[in-house]
Amino acid sequence: MTQAKPPPRGSGPDGSRMGPTRISTLVVAGLAAAAVAWLLISTLYYSGIPRLPWLPVVTLAGLAVLEAYAAINTRGRIERKPGRDPVNPLMVARFVVLAKASALAAAIFAGFYAGLTGWLFVETTRAALDDRPAAGGGLLASLALVGAALWLERSCRVPERPDDEREQDPRESRPGQR
Repeated sequence: MTQAKPPPRGSGPDGSRMGPTRISTLVVAGLAAAAVAWLLISTLYYSGIPRLPWLPVVTLAGLAVLEAYAAINTRGRIERKPGRDPVNPLMVARFVVLAKASALAAAIFAGFYAGLTGWLFVETTRAALDDRPAAGGGLLASLALVGAALWLERSCRVPERPDDEREQDPRESRPGQR
């Protein structure tokens, strides 16, 4: 007899599953973006760059608020709280994809703003002093979006049912058969 080899990852029914976002992935992306931001800003002549705009900060903060609202609403609909419509499974799948993508993008933005903010606090020019609030706001808004995205992703999980509500597997009712 020969032993059956396990199928390679990705070829079986469970191999291609999308897992939860790893915090380590977000940290690595943020650190890489911070290093790139520090290197870019330190090699360029800083006073030739225009002032930092507030629009990205407002956009990131707005996205964080919208994703936090979606997390609250989706969790309530999945748990079938009274007064809530049933959840559309396709919408939940779209929310998971949105959450995963925005968590990574926000981690990159947070790293970029962290590198920029760090460099601005080292620099002593008037222009750097004026850009510190926008850079700090961008860092906070990016971190808020990372948190909201992870919350939305977690809110899209199907809750565990108690043991007494689970349907019995047909194989469990016929012991000895395979």
